[in-house]
Amino acid sequence: MSGVHDVVIPTIGRPSLLRLLQTLAAQDGGGAPGRVVLADDRPAAAPPLDLTGVDAPWPLVVVSSGGPRGGRGPAAARNAGWRATRAPWTVFLDDDVELPDGWALALEADLAGATPSTGGVQGRLSVPLPAGRRPTDAERGTKGLEGAAWATADMASRREALVAVGGFDERFPRAYREDADLALRVERSGWALVRGARTTLHPTRPMHRWHSLRVQKGNADDVLMRALHGRSWRTDAHAPPGRLPWHAATVGAAALAVGAAVTRRRALALAGAGTWAALTADFARRRIAPGPRTAGEIGVMTATSAAIPFAAVAHRLRGELAHRGAQPLRSREDQQIAGVLFDRDGTLVHDVPYNGDPALVDPVEGAREAVAALRDAGVAVGVVTNQSGIGRGLITAEQAGAVNAAVDAAVGPFDTWQVCPHAADDGCSCRKPAPGMVLAGAAALGLTPDRVAVVGDIGADVGAAQAAGALGVLVPTALTRREEVDAAEHVARDLAGAVSLVLAARR
Repeated sequence: MSGVHDVVIPTIGRPSLLRLLQTLAAQDGGGAPGRVVLADDRPAAAPPLDLTGVDAPWPLVVVSSGGPRGGRGPAAARNAGWRATRAPWTVFLDDDVELPDGWALALEADLAGATPSTGGVQGRLSVPLPAGRRPTDAERGTKGLEGAAWATADMASRREALVAVGGFDERFPRAYREDADLALRVERSGWALVRGARTTLHPTRPMHRWHSLRVQKGNADDVLMRALHGRSWRTDAHAPPGRLPWHAATVGAAALAVGAAVTRRRALALAGAGTWAALTADFARRRIAPGPRTAGEIGVMTATSAAIPFAAVAHRLRGELAHRGAQPLRSREDQQIAGVLFDRDGTLVHDVPYNGDPALVDPVEGAREAVAALRDAGVAVGVVTNQSGIGRGLITAEQAGAVNAAVDAAVGPFDTWQVCPHAADDGCSCRKPAPGMVLAGAAALGLTPDRVAVVGDIGADVGAAQAAGALGVLVPTALTRREEVDAAEHVARDLAGAVSLVLAARR
């Protein structure tokens, strides 16, 4: 069953990534993936991933999902990853899991047993705990993944289902609830989600001592889940009830104590303080009792148990403000392309390397008509262009601007111009295939990236679209490499064909 599935691994470059790739490469038997896509969600200017020691028996593709200021989160990374796949199934793996011997054979059996209505097959997670002592609070949290429903630490998703629902909702910025949200949308679109027989190891790893405070940010995501899926979302998503009501009571007791003390109502202040102390002590006891009970663990649990209720309530209130009026993510069928970003050289005009002379601007046949057809259809248009000649000192920014003005006059007008002036080794966040210019161009048009198409003549143009979550359309020229054509999901013979494809996507 080789080629039935591709593998997507969102990553921030943790050392555990190498171990995962090594255990994937060591699988004996079972169909090999068509390709393995690493969705690098570090800042776009980060150095390349260090993959030393990985002997990959399959094509290994790296796509960037990070923005100029940092990562955009696992939802955005997974979207960039699966949009770079072609196989009927996409297997999502987290970069901190390991694959035991026989995993590939079990995956093959899981996918072979899927019915046409199966949208996803979840792997079973095994979290081994340290021997000889009780687990810490963080280790028990990781252990809870064993019973989590639809965790994407190992989830095989049918590509057709991902396309139908529009992929992951990037409004979930953390590794929290984005998988449950996807599962609910997939199920409500008529697909079935099942548990497979394969098992994946998820080792525990050291956590920052204040990790339990940081994860309280997830309370804001719970607000988004309720806005998108209704009050029954926890039941529907098989999510535990959580402790927010107790945290709210703890914060309320503390507020009562402070307020009563300020107004000199001593008895009421004592009652509030006593309630706060009792609730905090009970919370700390519940977290300390199952653990190793070392001095360090007790100290951290005591301090964080006092702080967590306030952090949880604050993030809940932040979520209420941030997600007022949140609407469900549109399915792919409901998404309408409202903007097109064109590459310049080789797409709109014939390529003149490092051109600084407006007189050399020569539009590609049909370019002006293609742009006009989009404008007539109410589609905004823009340009995203790498101009490394500026960074290399071969042309000036003023010369590049004059050429752009000539292109605008000959082919446009365009609603936005996004120019990357950096050389290839500058490590910027805007040079295609990084998503920076596509994200900026979409924002300039007042659109989200999923409502934008990018039309270009090389793989970097399509790669930038994929990384940003936009639709990529390749219009090959004689200089386009065969592998770039093979890798592109959407290929048009010419600009008129690209426009037809974009307009068809609006219906």
